[in-house]
Amino acid sequence: PEPDVSERHEIVVAAPAAVVMRVVRTFDIYSIPWVRRIFRLREMLMGVEALPRVPKPFIEEMQGLGWQCLIDRPESLFAGGAACQPWLGDVVFRPIPPEAFADFDDPDLVKIAWTLQVDALGPGHCRLSTETRVVATDTAARARFRSYWRWARFGIILIRRLMLSAIRRQAEAQTPS
Repeated sequence: PEPDVSERHEIVVAAPAAVVMRVVRTFDIYSIPWVRRIFRLREMLMGVEALPRVPKPFIEEMQGLGWQCLIDRPESLFAGGAACQPWLGDVVFRPIPPEAFADFDDPDLVKIAWTLQVDALGPGHCRLSTETRVVATDTAARARFRSYWRWARFGIILIRRLMLSAIRRQAEAQTPS
């Protein structure tokens, strides 16, 4: 309820909510050239070697990296969460079971929760939103995260906006006019 960082982005899509959520669940974030560039820039800045990747749907890929499903309403909402140290080059996402997420407080970590949500606005239109909340588990982690967030937020925010626009384009392309 009181995150250190909270970012919310939304976009209106001229497509039914069911179509948009289907695209959300099958979307490959690496299909966006600028997202690939942002990830590569982070790797270079953090001195990390890129790992080979097999294209996967976004939610499946996030879970494969260690994100825990916190809520899954197939027709409207997916929420993922993990603990990690994003200020490290090789970030390890530590899944936290939904029932333990609120009280999790292992030291020197941040807890991150994010959502992808689709809300119908009427026939053939909906709102697609994403929200990310981050809270540090202690003072030391908060200081490290704030230092990291000063520069990393620009890429992270851009990725969210690019992702929403790409999902909108795909969903609208799949919807007859």
